[in-house]
This record gives sequence, structure tokens and C-alpha cells, in this order.
Amino acid sequence: MVVVARTDHSGLLAAQRVAREWASGQVAGLVDLVGLVLVADAPGRRPKELRQLEQLVAGGYPRAWTLPWIDAWRLGPAEPADMGREHQRLLADLQLTASPR
Repeated sequence: MVVVARTDHSGLLAAQRVAREWASGQVAGLVDLVGLVLVADAPGRRPKELRQLEQLVAGGYPRAWTLPWIDAWRLGPAEPADMGREHQRLLADLQLTASPR
């Protein structure tokens, strides 16, 4: 399972609740938690408080990826040409995770 959350306060707290539930062992054997994908909630740099919370929450996951804001995707469909290296890295990492072990 990959958890996806926005980088706003409520999104980060929701991701933190999921990490805590997973860490508690309540879903042991039922869920294979791969990691957390954080999607920027706005363009530009996040406030210090959110960056600190983001680091704290990401530490509760086996892996974490942060995807930047892409303004073009607000008004139209997501185009692969707009994907940066962060998106490409995420897709490559998830493809490796989905490979037979």
C-alpha cells in the first residue's frame, strides 16, 4: 500500500494517523506498507512548521517521496512531459516494488 497525502496540515496529520495505526501492529499481515507520497498543496516553499511536520511524518514510513506542485495540472490533464525527476523516481521505485520477489 502507498499512502498519498497533501502537504497541508490536515493531510500530514492524516498520514501520521495511518503510520501510527500501521506501527501499532493492528494491521500486521494484512497490509504491506510501501511508503508515503506527499503531494505539494501549493506552489513554492512550505512554511517551516509544515516542513518539520513533513519530516516527522515521513519518518514513520519505510519510504517517502515528495512531489512538487505542477501548475499546469490545475487546469488540464496531467501530461507526462510535465513530470519532473521526482515523479519519474517515484514511478521507477514503485515499479521495482511491484516486481515479483
